Amino acid sequence: MYQKFGIAALALLVSSAQSYASSERAWDALFAKVNGTCIGMSRMNTPEVSAPIVFDDATGKVGLLLRGSIGKSKAAVQNVNLLCLYDKKTGKASIAEYKSMGK
Repeated sequence: MYQKFGIAALALLVSSAQSYASSERAWDALFAKVNGTCIGMSRMNTPEVSAPIVFDDATGKVGLLLRGSIGKSKAAVQNVNLLCLYDKKTGKASIAEYKSMGK
């Protein structure tokens, strides 16, 4: 009886450690997907990108702030700040420009 309990406890500990490790990989994969999607939608040449902003599960969103320039010719280059919200369930992102709160 005690031997079965010990084996069950050991199995639970091993599976917990494995799920933690895989969840780290899952987060890294999600963040890579968010970065790729948001940077692609931004049309920026080489944007500065914030660390991911993870909203609670009820919202299901991950946010990124992007700062950079859009345009190819010197006359058409525009510096912009963008906010990208990525929906974890659908894999779709929405992007909008924001104005800095600084002067």
